[in-house]
Amino acid sequence: MSFQTLTSDQVVATLMEVAQKVELILKDPRDSLVVLSGCGTSGRLAFLVTSAFNRALEELNRSPVYSYTIAGGDRALFSSQEAPEDDPKMGMLSLKEICEGKKRVLFLGISCGLSAPFVAGQLELCLQHPDVYTPVLLGFNPTHQARDEPIPGCTFTFRSVVQRMEALAKSQKAFIINPAVGPEAISGSSRMKGGSATKILLEVVLSAAHAAAFTHTPVTQQAILQHMRAYKETLEIPYAHREGMSALLEAAGKSLQRGRRVCYLGWGSLGVLALIDASECVPTFGADYEDVRGFISRGYNELRNNEGPLGPDFPLSHEDFLHVVLPSLDDHDMVLLIYTQTDDVRDVEMLARRVREKTSNLHAVYHRVEGDTAVQQDDINQLCLSSLRITWPSPASDLLQMQWELCTKLLLNGLSTGAHVLKGKIYKNHMMDLQVTNSKLYCRATRLLQKLSGLPESKCEEALLKAVYRVDHLTGDITSSDVSAHTHTARTRSKVVPLALVCLLTGCSVAEAGLRLEQQPIIRDAVEACLS
Repeated sequence: MSFQTLTSDQVVATLMEVAQKVELILKDPRDSLVVLSGCGTSGRLAFLVTSAFNRALEELNRSPVYSYTIAGGDRALFSSQEAPEDDPKMGMLSLKEICEGKKRVLFLGISCGLSAPFVAGQLELCLQHPDVYTPVLLGFNPTHQARDEPIPGCTFTFRSVVQRMEALAKSQKAFIINPAVGPEAISGSSRMKGGSATKILLEVVLSAAHAAAFTHTPVTQQAILQHMRAYKETLEIPYAHREGMSALLEAAGKSLQRGRRVCYLGWGSLGVLALIDASECVPTFGADYEDVRGFISRGYNELRNNEGPLGPDFPLSHEDFLHVVLPSLDDHDMVLLIYTQTDDVRDVEMLARRVREKTSNLHAVYHRVEGDTAVQQDDINQLCLSSLRITWPSPASDLLQMQWELCTKLLLNGLSTGAHVLKGKIYKNHMMDLQVTNSKLYCRATRLLQKLSGLPESKCEEALLKAVYRVDHLTGDITSSDVSAHTHTARTRSKVVPLALVCLLTGCSVAEAGLRLEQQPIIRDAVEACLS
């Protein structure tokens, strides 16, 4: 079977059609809106992209036309909020709220695996009201692999929604963009390739629409492919800095192995990417909230998110870092500065000096264009154990900020993934300590147990439930409950999958499995010991 790629003719043709729809709204924005939406990483990237393109409109003295929704609301931008992904009615409600009073809405729903019920609900709403909404689905699975499991309380599945969209796509009343990006390096971790492809495709579409609307540059196949080529070159940048990347990865891994912290201090949109990468470590690796933290230069003033400041539970400015985190740091904690030549390098230097008062374990990732001669950069280099300086050709392209962002995303994804590999959170290429907090992750956990143990699915699900409820015998109440009840209980549990696997491999009780994991806290080593 052949798969479409990001540059396949059909994918590029659909990107052009969607860009032309956006162009129409940009030229006549009255009562119109472009909405980007997703769960987890997809929703965070929707926020990042809408923010960037609304700023571009502001610079042209035009009103914003972009908005975003994310399962779990703005808290999900900076923390793990997995359960709302299973709620299609919440998806519908959030879309209705931001579109109230609008007569024309282009909706771009992002679901890498074509699986999120939250997004399925929003697409269903669009299909119910074709006079207002034009739905676009962005994902990276073939349509026949869209999730077909029943959604509680609904008459539709994700696949049934996709099938109706396929029929409407023939008349351009709906659009599906679903190139294949191949398997993830960490199985199921769609924050990596899926997330990067999401960012690329959204920006290609919106950039083409802006060029058409404001510089009279028509949306063409050549323009789309030229933009794609610029991103392809960007993807190669991190691989050209293996030595610098290795130094950062080793430092982060050592900090996590010692039970200490990794702190990202970012400026501008790179600070948003720092927040995003840190937030993903909790559900992906079963990390503690404090293990990897992100902070952004001007805090909520920089973000301008829908709900504004989220209160004391979500401190994310550099000032918050200085007051809340810095006093407890030592040389075992890693701090990474993430910035570009367009940021206030004096501010970077001042913060670097404050950090060095508490820890020498300071590093930097810095983007510059050839010819940049910032004097402060030399001083920052001297304060850091390592500096990864990425030099871009001059003259700078119009896409430079987006390229900086994509390159930074790749570096941070590689850094946090590699650090957790070193900590022992990955077995082969599987997330061994993933949180079982929604139906997708519950099914993934069951499949993972089945693959590693070789036992039937029913046995694996039974072991998973025993680990969730911390019992050796399942009661009727447990077995008769639905998946949402199980995932609700699992939210307060740690090491659910490792516990279940140890029980399956050894036949021991849940309590004995817990003792084994206490004696061997490196999960990969504990699993290997049971398998040997």
